[in-house]
Amino acid sequence: MDDVATTSIRNVVLVGHAGSGKTSLGEALLHRAGATSRLGRVDDGTSVLDAEPESVRRRSTLTLAIASMTWTVTDGQTCKINLIDTPGHEDFAQVVDAGLSVADLAVVVVSAVDGPQPGTERVWARCAELGLPRLVFVTKEDKPSADYDRIITQARDTYGAGVVALELPVGSQQSFHGVVDLLFDRSREYDADGLGRTVPVADDQVEEQRRRRDELVEEVVSGDDDQLERYLAGETLSAQDVQRTLAREVADGLVFPVLVGSAATGVGVDRLADFICELGPSPAQRPTTVLVGGRATPVPADPAGEPLVHVFRTMADQFVGQVSLLKVLSGTLRGDDKLVNTTTQSEERLHGLFFLRGKEHVPTTKVVAGDLGGVAKLAASPTRSLLALPGRPVSLAPLPAPAAGYTLAVRPLTQSDDDKLPEALRRLCAEDPGLVVNQDDEAGQTLVTAVGDTHLAVALERLERKFGVKVETEAVRVPYRETISAPVEVEGKVKKQSGGHGQFAVTQLRVSPAARGAGLEFVDSVVGGAIPRHYMPAVQRGVEDAMVSGGPRGHRLTDLRVECVDGKYHSVDSSDMAFRTAAALGVAQALRQGGSIVLEPVSAATITVPTASQGDVLADLATRRGRVVDTGGGGGGEEVIEAVVPTAELRRYAVDLRALTAGRGHYRAVHDHYEPVPENLLAQIGDPAGVGRA
Repeated sequence: MDDVATTSIRNVVLVGHAGSGKTSLGEALLHRAGATSRLGRVDDGTSVLDAEPESVRRRSTLTLAIASMTWTVTDGQTCKINLIDTPGHEDFAQVVDAGLSVADLAVVVVSAVDGPQPGTERVWARCAELGLPRLVFVTKEDKPSADYDRIITQARDTYGAGVVALELPVGSQQSFHGVVDLLFDRSREYDADGLGRTVPVADDQVEEQRRRRDELVEEVVSGDDDQLERYLAGETLSAQDVQRTLAREVADGLVFPVLVGSAATGVGVDRLADFICELGPSPAQRPTTVLVGGRATPVPADPAGEPLVHVFRTMADQFVGQVSLLKVLSGTLRGDDKLVNTTTQSEERLHGLFFLRGKEHVPTTKVVAGDLGGVAKLAASPTRSLLALPGRPVSLAPLPAPAAGYTLAVRPLTQSDDDKLPEALRRLCAEDPGLVVNQDDEAGQTLVTAVGDTHLAVALERLERKFGVKVETEAVRVPYRETISAPVEVEGKVKKQSGGHGQFAVTQLRVSPAARGAGLEFVDSVVGGAIPRHYMPAVQRGVEDAMVSGGPRGHRLTDLRVECVDGKYHSVDSSDMAFRTAAALGVAQALRQGGSIVLEPVSAATITVPTASQGDVLADLATRRGRVVDTGGGGGGEEVIEAVVPTAELRRYAVDLRALTAGRGHYRAVHDHYEPVPENLLAQIGDPAGVGRA
């Protein structure tokens, strides 16, 4: 639809718990609209939306997919619907955020068997934060144990009275074959091919239909003073009037209609498409907010306006290179337009525009305001870039800092892999902002941090498939430290006189423990010129060299007080290097003589968990040698736990915490201080995994 109007576009994101049926519902919508010639199925790997090998192999959505379809409602209204399919697994929340950022309506998919689950709660809360309109689609109503009434009750209890049924099922479980439209007093029944026809409401459902319709109308008109007054006066409101009010309240996030159906049989799928067009807001109703000079400013989706484009997702394609998914916030984008990245000021040529249908690229000559499209080979515009005309100072609000994730070290298998690894990791992170790569020079490790273990496993599979780089993983080495056990006084001496210019330096050092967190306290107590003043900086550098080289157990030194009390020099043979070497030798001797204590890093952690899980989390912290500092209510049924925990015990905590809290818990941690390692754990320090849980 090259000539689609902004008012006819519906950007719809499918969200919900993993396994709720989002992708199957998207496939059913595409097939019912004629956008696909056959019904794609997740289980047999034929899904249009789940086309990546990692998703096919796991039978699970792991990335964001877009597919466009055209839908004509029974009253003749035609819409272009951009379906945005998202993962349900908690490891891919940032992918979901990318979909939410460009959607104008969220269809929250709930299984009629399982009901609202942790993933449903997460996306509902995130939609509420963003002010994104929602409707609920209860799918799998044809499955054994499906219970629509139970789901409605659970949803209202969880999300409030604004959740209202718009439909009733005709039949239940295996006999489910139609839906009752509560607003228009009619029923729609379906044949074995999923094709529906409108019929009168069956006699045995008339009474319930009228009761539920009254509940629906009361909820809708309560948000409109004029209609409420007319309703209370006994006036019968037309279905069209109530629907117009309902559409406005859906857009305002006041009412959340509930529909019912089955992606497998096709029952109710066409009615969902109708309601998306009739009740869903268009981009013209939802201006995007950007920052102009640091001030939040709405940008209307005006096709005649100045062009502004949001790059919301980038993907590496083996054949065309980088593919950028974009939403036109304002103006009309045409092939070969030149725009400027508002952050880097790099000029980009948008050549070869296309719409998406899963992995298929459908060429187009233009993309109007509010529509979603794609373009290849943008050189300098990663995810969350804005493209505009030169001189337009606009930006997007920064995302909140991510919670602590799951980190492993990666090591290339071959020299060829080693050569390609840095660029491959850079491109992988550009495609997936949920990944963070750091180089730990102290440990000599390349660290990759993901949201969780599944996220990291999928990322490394893509690293090999897309960029041809094979790696193996290992545990992150914990940065242990050593300090001296008891004060000692030692002599560091360098004497080399074998003809010609020699090397001579003597330092008398008093080495003792310093306060925790002090690092190095260097004191110059030399008097009488035993060591000339201009050599003292070299003595201090030698002490610093020794601290980096480490103590008897091989860990870097910290919390030392080193006092240079005396020394000797030679007017010809002494040098900076001689005194630097002598000081380093003296510190090493002091550690051997005085003994050392191994210190481990301790993190300050802020852990947010559901109230019901607090006891389990506190008990688990005790097994991790954690000390709880404070607890308090975080609001919304959550508790916040402040604790200090050995860093080694947190290496898998992002994964373990989700298991303890059914996916609802998260935490942040920062380095706080060092503490001595307990004697009973010292033997584990030599293990590559170190103390704690690898």
